Amino acid sequence: MGTPSEFVERTRFGLEGGHAAAARLIERGVTGIICASDPLALGAIRAARRVGLSVPGDLSVVGYDDSVLMSCTDPPLTTIRQPIDAIGRAAVEMLVGQIEGLPVSADELFFEPELVARGTTANAPGR
Repeated sequence: MGTPSEFVERTRFGLEGGHAAAARLIERGVTGIICASDPLALGAIRAARRVGLSVPGDLSVVGYDDSVLMSCTDPPLTTIRQPIDAIGRAAVEMLVGQIEGLPVSADELFFEPELVARGTTANAPGR
C-alpha cells in the first residue's frame, strides 16, 4: 500500500466533488471510502458505478450526517449520525444560562456519533 496521503482527497462538498475525488481514489485501488458528508458519499457511489464497480461488492462507502432520505438510496447509505438533538439541547441550555447570568463552563462538550450501518459497506473484496 502507498503512503496515507495518497489515500486522502480534498474536494468541494457535493455530488460532483465526491465523484471527482472518489474517481481518483478508485484509480489508486482503494476498497473503501469514508466521506465527510452524505452528498460526497453519493458522488463516490456514482463514480464507482461509472467504472463498473459495485457498491458494496467492490467498494464500501460511508457518508456523514445521516441526511434525510439516505435510507432510501440504492443501496441505502451507511453513514455516521450526529446526536443533533443532544447538541441542540446543550446549546440552548448554555444560552439560557448566559441570559440568566449563570456562569457557563468553558470546557469542551463531546457528543458520541453513531454508525448507522446500511447497504454500502461490506468486507473488503479479495484481491
